[in-house]
Amino acid sequence: MARLTPAQISKVSQWVADGATLSQIQERLSTELSVSMTYMDVRFLVDDLNLALVEKEEPKKPEEPVVEEAPDAPAAVPAATGAVSVEVDTIAQPHAMVSGKVTFSDGQIADWYIDHQGQPGMVARVAGYRPTQPDIAEFQTKLDAALRAAGF
Repeated sequence: MARLTPAQISKVSQWVADGATLSQIQERLSTELSVSMTYMDVRFLVDDLNLALVEKEEPKKPEEPVVEEAPDAPAAVPAATGAVSVEVDTIAQPHAMVSGKVTFSDGQIADWYIDHQGQPGMVARVAGYRPTQPDIAEFQTKLDAALRAAGF
């Protein structure tokens, strides 16, 4: 892991206080301070500095009104929810210290893992599939929450 100067540590502390996520801190370390760190290294850094990430409540979505179908109408095909969901395996894959699966907003599924060196990886179940940037950002946020809930 990279050594940070007291000034850099101060910046990281301020970012955490301002509510930055681990992904945002990782990005800022790279772009603003030219320090390259893995997601797990950033997580360890925040823990080592005894900083507590600010948990932001997600805005509640208004409930959709219930629409009853006419008896002769064909059954509607459920639309994609547009949400990314992340699951953590109870037993990690052999090459990983933690693993799981992610379902993206378009319904595509990928297996994710963090190997024993802290390097993240993802393997889509459909060859060549690439999630959208908003889905990747949501995945990173939800992965962070899921790992915290699982005690990582």
